[in-house]
Amino acid sequence: MKSIIKITLVLGIIVSLSSCKDNASPNYQYMPNMYESVAYETYSESKAFNSVNGLKGKEGQLPAVGSIKRGYVPYEYADTPESFAAVKAANLKSPLDPSKIDMKKAEELYVIYCGICHGTAGDGKGKLVTQGKFLGVPSYVDRVINEGSINHVINYGLNSMGSYATQLNQEERWMVAAYVMKLKSEL
Repeated sequence: MKSIIKITLVLGIIVSLSSCKDNASPNYQYMPNMYESVAYETYSESKAFNSVNGLKGKEGQLPAVGSIKRGYVPYEYADTPESFAAVKAANLKSPLDPSKIDMKKAEELYVIYCGICHGTAGDGKGKLVTQGKFLGVPSYVDRVINEGSINHVINYGLNSMGSYATQLNQEERWMVAAYVMKLKSEL
């Protein structure tokens, strides 16, 4: 009885191994595109998105017309001296509720991004100025500024100061503007 079981087991293994491969009729590939996908070069044109308007396969990589990035809030003033003067003359106020502004966080943001040049007290004597790396950073006391003009300068930059719009979102820019006005009143 044991020999019959052994013979059956050996025959079963031989049959199962021989049935896996047949050169006359190869196995089927289900979803062959997953096994043999076409490799595309990064940022190259693709025939996957054919176009009539001359973009030649790039319209699948472009954002939809009129779309904006998630979390982006448009700023209605342009980066021109005329717009800066208009913002100053309009005396724009922060859209944030003054009682709900977290001055501790605003101070932290100011020290991180502004204090290195403008000084932690707003006196224009930051570390880079005292070391002679930048010259002519004025004190806030000497400037005619308001929250709107500060926000505009943080958004676009002015003179040798660059834009901080990528580092600070709109709410943080208004918080820093409120903190700068607080520093100006204390000087």
